Amino acid sequence: MDYKLICQALSNRWRWRQTRSQLARVTIVSQFYPPDFAATGQFIDQISQGLAARGIQNLVLSGQPGYAFHCDRAERIEFHPNRCIRRTSLSRFWPQRIRGRVVNSLLFSLRTFLRLFRQARRGDLLLFTTEPAYLPVMGWFTRLLTRSPYVLLLYDIYPDIAVSLGVVSRSQLLVRLWTWLQQRALASAEEVIVLSSTMAAHLRDHYPDVETPISVLPSWADPELIRPLAKADNWFVQRHGLQDSFTVLYSGNQGRCHDLNTLLDAAQLLRDQSGIQMLIVGAGAQHQQLVARVKQQDLSNVRFLPYQDAEALPALLAAADLAVVSLLASAEGQVAPSKLYGHLAAGSAVALICSPHSYLRKELELGGFGAAFDTGQASELAQFIRHLAADHNRCQQFGQAARQHLLATATPDIVLQAYADLLSRHLPLGEKSYASLLPDTVLGISCTT
Repeated sequence: MDYKLICQALSNRWRWRQTRSQLARVTIVSQFYPPDFAATGQFIDQISQGLAARGIQNLVLSGQPGYAFHCDRAERIEFHPNRCIRRTSLSRFWPQRIRGRVVNSLLFSLRTFLRLFRQARRGDLLLFTTEPAYLPVMGWFTRLLTRSPYVLLLYDIYPDIAVSLGVVSRSQLLVRLWTWLQQRALASAEEVIVLSSTMAAHLRDHYPDVETPISVLPSWADPELIRPLAKADNWFVQRHGLQDSFTVLYSGNQGRCHDLNTLLDAAQLLRDQSGIQMLIVGAGAQHQQLVARVKQQDLSNVRFLPYQDAEALPALLAAADLAVVSLLASAEGQVAPSKLYGHLAAGSAVALICSPHSYLRKELELGGFGAAFDTGQASELAQFIRHLAADHNRCQQFGQAARQHLLATATPDIVLQAYADLLSRHLPLGEKSYASLLPDTVLGISCTT
């Protein structure tokens, strides 16, 4: 038994408890947190670090890893300057199975609710994410019982997205009840944060009686960590034999919200075009179907790789000559792909597959970093790929525009400062004070896409 470590842990806990009552604190609730590779957890980690560096003490309530590569258990309690991470173990049943994930989410929510019920009267501001999807409703219940103010950070809008994708029917009793509860959760929040202008418009259109302020804060990527990298210097390119290929990359979740069939249709049209390689990295609900289609059609120009470790992300993203970001029209305004920002940081040209009214097209109009296509426009996408593969200078121009757009709009400094400003508006600073500022070195750690 290491008594030195035990003493250090007790000392850290004592110092945390001593300062908790004097300092304004944000409690952040999200089931996913590093070492999970889920993008939500990576973003929450950066938000936590960014708030701590700006003098806002915070506590993260999370679960044990369910989506980590080499780690199935993390420290139950971690103390860092101005922040603490607490992980509950009641979320470890069958993490790779759908029913298991539902059970995990329910257990995590129950355990977290009980903890908040004991602690929330201490004057914290609560920040609820949508991991799991019913956390906003838990925020409303917590407020009813403790009067604790809360802010909602919506990565997905539920149950709306499940209805739009045909997973459930809006007429089902459970869906109608969830919608009713969601409306009250939105109405009782101090503020609602969404990731895109179309998400804000969806809330205003579908919940017209909710008068809660809505703020649009985009995702981000770290341009110091993720940056353009020549193929000759890129170990990922060398390892996977991409040196002589024009690489079209889709990296991230292959879920129901994403249109990957248009990409595979384009791959079929390009199957005889030597030197063009489609690389699909990640997993998701569509993965097995996509793999089966590629095998059935013998698309030798399409390769699949599993999710990569976070350390490989900069090299992976920099391997793309052209990056693909897709969002089904039926999902527009209810989710917002975070993967775009990593591609912008890597200086890749971007092909968007999305609705004509998508916020992604507005970003493209502002940044001029590629081209956009409707679902089903495979021939147009294939022609665009051929054009860029034959015009290296044009591809580079798109990539340079991509990086400049990120630097101007979505770096960690820009977005995390916006988070700090927003949350500060709702902190009880009349009764409490900020913590001490931390050095800038804690900022700028990149996230997965």
